[in-house]
Amino acid sequence: MKLKTLTYGIAALLAGNAAQAGEAVTFGTNWVAQAEHGGFYQAVADGTYAACGLDVTIVPGGPNVNNRALLLAGKIDFLMDGNLLQPFNSVKENIPMVVVASMFQKEPQVIMTHPGEGLDTWESLKGADTLLIGNGGYQSFFRWMVSIGFQDEQRKPYTYNSAPFLANKQSGQQGYVTSEPFSIETEAGFKPNVFLLADYGFNTYSTLINTMQATIDNKPEAVQCFVDGSIIGWNNYMYGDRTAANALIQTDNPDLKDANINFAISAMEEYGIVDSGDSLTMGVGAMTDERIASFFHKMAEAGVIDADLDFKAAYTLDFINKGTGLDVKKALTGN
Repeated sequence: MKLKTLTYGIAALLAGNAAQAGEAVTFGTNWVAQAEHGGFYQAVADGTYAACGLDVTIVPGGPNVNNRALLLAGKIDFLMDGNLLQPFNSVKENIPMVVVASMFQKEPQVIMTHPGEGLDTWESLKGADTLLIGNGGYQSFFRWMVSIGFQDEQRKPYTYNSAPFLANKQSGQQGYVTSEPFSIETEAGFKPNVFLLADYGFNTYSTLINTMQATIDNKPEAVQCFVDGSIIGWNNYMYGDRTAANALIQTDNPDLKDANINFAISAMEEYGIVDSGDSLTMGVGAMTDERIASFFHKMAEAGVIDADLDFKAAYTLDFINKGTGLDVKKALTGN
């Protein structure tokens, strides 16, 4: 069934979205290779990108890699962004970078707490004496949290060391649902409470595909091929045989263990990170004007971005919401 499914999905791409055969493009991620990038690696591994004419190279990000600068300099063709705030900021800075798809319907950002210590509900977090939040989070999602009733005084700096969280049972700590809960569970021996911000109103899209406006203008077929290939790649990664993709991920990140990959995939499935909401009917990668506007207004009200920003310049819906990949998912799952 797997080979038949891939043939079906690839045939759909070849029907109308073919780029120039063998056209080399480069995709820069925003962190080291991990399961959260799995659909892109899947599309490389199983030939989905190649089937519509692209020779895709993935350039992993990391602490010493600035793939955003490489995109702006024309050294790479596509860039993965964490959420919509950076594209909004690009509009503010008059940078003609455009979001063309969102592979995650929910950002994986969470707050974790100790179970059975009085912090077992979202509302109870407003009474926590300490919320360990990094500088980036303090300037972004925590500003939204303050706008809905949290207090600035609760925030203490998070330095990506969980020792303060483990020592203080009345604390909460930021993390990604695909990563930090696993670390706490394996290293500290307990399963933390996990509050996915997306499920409480922080409704940004995540794992965005960005490119420059000039690429859209000059190579629309290549953009469509990359978007469609990524969508089909994510369907095959989440619902099919992901062995080859994981092997490529671990080649780029040899320190990543099978257990970490398996936990991340399970978390993405459980919380509907990739496939939920609009993607169930419009396909993975879906975005809507209404939801982007909702998130923009929340961030403006929280003082994170200017209320008069032309946020619609940050994205286009031209390449998505076409049901791409739904056939692949149905062939793999029956649904």
